[in-house]
Amino acid sequence: MKKSKDAKPNIIFILQDHQAYYGHGDYEGGVKPLRPCFEAFAETGAEFVQTRCVTPMCGPARRSLLTGLYPHTHAQVHNENDPPYDHEVYLDTLAEHGYHNLYFGKWHAGPGSASEHSCEGFSRTSYGNPYVTEEYQAYLKRHNLPPARHAIDFAFTTDSYSKQGYFPGLEEGAEYQCKDAWCGEHAAGLTVTPKETHEAFFLASLACDALEQVAKDDSHQPFCMNLHFWGPHQPFFPTQEFLDLYDPSQIGRYPSFDDPLTDQPQVLKTEVSRPLTEDGKTLCSPNPMAWERWQHLLAYCYAHISMIDAAGGKVIDKVRELGLDENTLIIWGTDHGDALACHGGHFDKDSHMVEEVMRIPLAISWKNHIKAGTLDDRLAFTCDIPATILAAAGTAFGKRVDGKSLLTDASEPWRTSLMCESYGHGYGVTIRSRMVVKGPYKYVATEDDLEQLYDLQSDPYELDNLALKPSCQDLKKAMQEEMRLHQQLSLDPVILDELVPSAEEGGRS
Repeated sequence: MKKSKDAKPNIIFILQDHQAYYGHGDYEGGVKPLRPCFEAFAETGAEFVQTRCVTPMCGPARRSLLTGLYPHTHAQVHNENDPPYDHEVYLDTLAEHGYHNLYFGKWHAGPGSASEHSCEGFSRTSYGNPYVTEEYQAYLKRHNLPPARHAIDFAFTTDSYSKQGYFPGLEEGAEYQCKDAWCGEHAAGLTVTPKETHEAFFLASLACDALEQVAKDDSHQPFCMNLHFWGPHQPFFPTQEFLDLYDPSQIGRYPSFDDPLTDQPQVLKTEVSRPLTEDGKTLCSPNPMAWERWQHLLAYCYAHISMIDAAGGKVIDKVRELGLDENTLIIWGTDHGDALACHGGHFDKDSHMVEEVMRIPLAISWKNHIKAGTLDDRLAFTCDIPATILAAAGTAFGKRVDGKSLLTDASEPWRTSLMCESYGHGYGVTIRSRMVVKGPYKYVATEDDLEQLYDLQSDPYELDNLALKPSCQDLKKAMQEEMRLHQQLSLDPVILDELVPSAEEGGRS
């Protein structure tokens, strides 16, 4: 596939789901998850080291990745409320501008699937489960592989899943196969079949096969490929090859693991995973699981991250092998973070807005357009990615969106603060929160709950809530005004006064 120098670039977007990133390995005794493929890829372009997700929930975040809009504008504020698509989707815009769209992997971005937005490939409605699809069975047959099986070491039950009959047979000490309508088990263990049986390598194989085909295409039509892994979202199911990269005994105690949450909002105390909670709602304090067991759990998580990294690396290698990197913009990121082990010892994230959940990795490479080895510290977020993709393709959204193209020169004016939001899971309770970051400071307002204010430079693990200190009320007021400014500029704003009274009225501190 040869292209002229001025041809539109190909575009590849690799997206991971729910990744432990911020804070892990950044403390004395900590172990950083190994991501050699991502780090090598980032060295070929720019790594955006101050990137946040627009919201901690998968569905709303993923629709923002398609529309460039805040959840309060595109209307999917919970994972499954699924309003119809009334806003422009960058995939459809690319198709209108001559792109051949390919999509492999998880959708979970509202109704329908990628096939309803001008895409060919493999995707399913809602969350989905690749292991029960005809495409996965055909893949196993082509490569003479058995179905994926996992030896379960940790099984964290949840009341809602148990009542609905999800994940039968998921028990510690048992061998397990995911045959449900969706995957996402609260579990960790060892994949005992070859790594190629895992969803990540299945998707990477489909993507590599598609790249082989487009490389043979003489039509000069540009393509956009989305490769969206289900992992490293739990369940953490690495193979022994990746688990051997980590010695659990060397993983030091996470800095906020023993946080008693005394000065934290109630939303941060929410946890559904037994035995970490007695009532299926509230995290036990102190944490009921010994740190030695947590070390093993973190080793599974980190190994799973390394395995997804290796699968993504296979696709990057294929792009280079085929010479497609000469005119291809590649984006590699994550939809949101993971609360694992933080603030009292969570297993799953929820609707809270701690940095472990909000901060995400992001790197972009485009030969001869982005300087290799760039560390970009501009405030970036989820909504910037679709705006960046369309800018690279020489077009833009038809109406104003909340994201900005990251391809603008770093010396040009850029946002000096950033707002993100959360509306909770939506399972009977709506939790509305907004956060704003500016410089080293982060402020969070949560409806009917404590405010939060942190100096992330001196307190990176958010253990000292400055919102409660009389000496910090002027700073809090300044951050509240910054949030009001963002609400005025964003589309269809929610008034801050509905979340928290003004500083003059005392706030909820």
